[in-house]
Amino acid sequence: MLRYFIEFSYNGKKYFGYQIQPNAVSVQEELERALSTILREKIKTTGAGRTDTGVHAKKMFAHFDTEKILDQDFSRRLNSFLPADISIKRIFPVKDDFHARFDATFRTYEYYISLEKNPFTEKSAWQHWRRSLDVNRMNEACKILFEYEDFTSFAKLHTDNKTNLCKMYRAEWEQDGSELKFTVSANRFLRNMVRAIVGTMVDIGAGKLQPEDLRTVIEDKHRNSAGTSAPAHGLYLVDVGYEFS
Repeated sequence: MLRYFIEFSYNGKKYFGYQIQPNAVSVQEELERALSTILREKIKTTGAGRTDTGVHAKKMFAHFDTEKILDQDFSRRLNSFLPADISIKRIFPVKDDFHARFDATFRTYEYYISLEKNPFTEKSAWQHWRRSLDVNRMNEACKILFEYEDFTSFAKLHTDNKTNLCKMYRAEWEQDGSELKFTVSANRFLRNMVRAIVGTMVDIGAGKLQPEDLRTVIEDKHRNSAGTSAPAHGLYLVDVGYEFS
């Protein structure tokens, strides 16, 4: 068997996340259907992780195994079998034990907020124009994230996580005109974690919480202590890191 990696992107608007689940349309289901059709064998993929319902991916990876040798034209052929909201960037061979999930060294997400009413970003960014946000306060709170590794307060309840420990590498807000972007990178993320962090940060930026209150939120280790999850459509997985040899 040969192992291949797929680099792809997708608009998550109509999908119930990446991972296959019963009675719901997923990106993984569409990808596996297309691969199985072209290769004429049952193909199972393993993704770099799962994304929540409605979340997008600018750069996502998955691996699959097949006995067939794929040519350079395979990516184009696969794209022709996929819907317009899923795009294959490249497919390449890797070692037979290389794993899309377990060999990932980091994941990076971006979250977008529109600070003015914008009909062109209504479905791609959180429209937060009714109340101003203090970006400096939000960035002050970002520094506190690096003091911790247990992010239970931002984790979705009743999941099968073996641990809620994450190593944070980057967390910062940047404003470009009326657009606000949050970039966060870590070795791993819990389900709903980024959206819960964003919701809490927005509470800080709006003056509902002080930046120092973030310590209490994290140390409580309870989801009810954090803010409401930010809308899914503003969240994008933008990078997954690997050490390809």
